[in-house]
Amino acid sequence: MINGLGERLQEQRTTHKLSQREVALALNVSPTVISNYEKGERTPSLEMLIALARFYHCSTDYLVGFEKPNANTINVSMLTDKQKNLLKLFLEEL
Repeated sequence: MINGLGERLQEQRTTHKLSQREVALALNVSPTVISNYEKGERTPSLEMLIALARFYHCSTDYLVGFEKPNANTINVSMLTDKQKNLLKLFLEEL
């Protein structure tokens, strides 16, 4: 198992306010598979790792621990278009 992968997967899932079942449905696997990834009992294939990274809008490097989250970046994937536009306008004023 890749050190810390399970914790990062669980962190991404909870950050996006998703259940293991919701992630499993989106990726066409069973909830047990997602649970096993998060508990470190199973390692995702390369294809699944890429699918997880795309699903969570993060890099595979982050998931496997090669890249740390950047404190200067903001995850906007959960914002509405209106919120994104307001944030963009705010940042342009800085």
